[in-house]
Amino acid sequence: MELTVDESILASYGLNNQHIEIQQIGSGHINRTYLLTQKTVGKKKYVLQEINTNVFANPQAVAENIKQIANFLTKKFPDYLFPAPLANRNGATMVAHQGEYWRLSPFVDQTIALDTLTAPQQAYEAAKQFGKLSRLLDNFDSSTLHETITGFHNLDLRFEQFQTALAHSSTTLREQAAQEIETAIGFKSILTEYQNLKNDLPNRVMHHDTKINNVLLAQHTYEGVCVIDLDTLMPGKFISDLGDMMRTYLCEFSENETDLSKITIRMDYFAAMIDGYLSEMGNILTETEKKAILFSGKYIIYMQALRFLADFLNGSIYYPTNYATQNLDRTKNQFKLLMELVKNEDKLQQLIVNCLAKTTATSIHRS
Repeated sequence: MELTVDESILASYGLNNQHIEIQQIGSGHINRTYLLTQKTVGKKKYVLQEINTNVFANPQAVAENIKQIANFLTKKFPDYLFPAPLANRNGATMVAHQGEYWRLSPFVDQTIALDTLTAPQQAYEAAKQFGKLSRLLDNFDSSTLHETITGFHNLDLRFEQFQTALAHSSTTLREQAAQEIETAIGFKSILTEYQNLKNDLPNRVMHHDTKINNVLLAQHTYEGVCVIDLDTLMPGKFISDLGDMMRTYLCEFSENETDLSKITIRMDYFAAMIDGYLSEMGNILTETEKKAILFSGKYIIYMQALRFLADFLNGSIYYPTNYATQNLDRTKNQFKLLMELVKNEDKLQQLIVNCLAKTTATSIHRS
């Protein structure tokens, strides 16, 4: 069956169904995404996306954040590739239609978005791109941005939600998750460390969703090109971006893997990721932030484990599941990853020290 998009949405951008080919793309679970290819000479391509209002309750806030940042980057760093949504015929970067919100963005040709990392160099390039965006936005006033998802990476909130779910859960679910509940409480020191640290970390413009498929790499060389999926650009702490990279880059297998023996940390990927990030942010991070680099991984992994566990105790009402205990299995997976991080803490910290030294040496050489 041939895909079509409502003509009024396309007309807002000077397009129509007769002159474009439509293909659904992307592996994300949040927004519906389509590749539009013009049938005319040149076959110009665009990315059309519907904003999921169940996740982003205020689409206008998302649009305003991206526009502010795009204007800043265009003015300060005109050569930087920032694939912001295009303006429609009314000058807006979003189209409202029957309660849905749509936007059109340029398609970046000759690039690829990976779903899994297969080489440390890919981790380096991805981390470098996220670090570069943070570096370029270092002087941007993050307080002017909206919070597009309230409390998204607020560990205080996530622990409170876990406690609420535990208090209201059925006896059966609590019994099934007894070991994971004990583990969650046992790692509460991470919450304490976050509470002691958060006010000493500067607010920055953070991406908040630094999975590998949110950065485009050159199709043949895998060199980093640009960052995509910009909806969660909002004020935050650096531990959000670097921590999410650790959670999703370090293990070969995702949170859906049930064989916990496979949940291990790839040291070479860790070193490459830290090296790539610090090649851009090494001279920007404060001393307090540098000391918290490894903590960022603990913070995000622990928070994601709490979110999976809370959802399981609530009856699995948020994350899509394929079987009844999948969120519990995801919790076990994330706690195993957290334990691997803690077990290898000394080795990982030494890799961080080595990368920081390299950044310092490079800075001295340049000066």
